[in-house]
Amino acid sequence: MGHGAGAGMAHPFLAGLAAELAAQQIATLRYQFPYMEAARKRPDPPALAHATIRAVVAEAARRTAGLPLFAGGKSFGGRMTSQAQALQPLESVKGLVFLGFPLHPAGRPATERARHLADIAIPMLFLQGTRDQLAQLDLLGLVLAQLGSRARLETIADADHGFHMRAASGTTDREVRQSLARSIAAWIAQILAERPDERRRVAP
Repeated sequence: MGHGAGAGMAHPFLAGLAAELAAQQIATLRYQFPYMEAARKRPDPPALAHATIRAVVAEAARRTAGLPLFAGGKSFGGRMTSQAQALQPLESVKGLVFLGFPLHPAGRPATERARHLADIAIPMLFLQGTRDQLAQLDLLGLVLAQLGSRARLETIADADHGFHMRAASGTTDREVRQSLARSIAAWIAQILAERPDERRRVAP
C-alpha cells in the first residue's frame, strides 16, 4: 500500500486503514518511496517509483508465502502502481486498489493520466470521494466505462481527496476508513471466489 505524494506510510489515514483492513483479516505492507525516506519534497521520477514498487511486491510475495497479493495505494502511490503494472505485470498481483486515483491536477480536468489503464488486464478497484478535486467523477466514469468489467468505481459521498468529510456530515474519519476497508474486503472476496484455491487470508 503506497503512500500519497505529500505524506509517508505513517500518515494517520494509511495507518488507520491498515488497522481497519486487519480487522477484515487482510494484512498490509506499507512502505516509503525513496524521496520520502530521504525527506525530500519532490516525488521520485516514475522509473524509480516503479522499481520501488516491484521490489516491494517481491518482498510482499516472499513474506506472504504464496497468499494472494493485491497492490495499490493512496493517490500518487496508486497511480505509480498502475503505471508499473501497465508497463510490465507485477508478479503474483491479482488486482489493484486505488485510494483516490489522481486523474488530473486540481482545477484542470483531463484524462491523460489514465491512458495507461487500458494496458492493465487484472481487476481494479477505484475508491473516490465525491468532493475529490483531483478526479472529476464524470470524467473518471467515462474512463472506467471503457475498461469494462476490469474496473469498479465506489464513491464515498461528501469525502475529499484525503477522504475527509465535512463536519456537518456527522461521519468521522474512522467511519470512512471502516467503510473503505469493508469495500476492499468485499471486492477481494468476489475476485477470490473465482479462484477457490486462493481463498485464504490475503495481503494487499
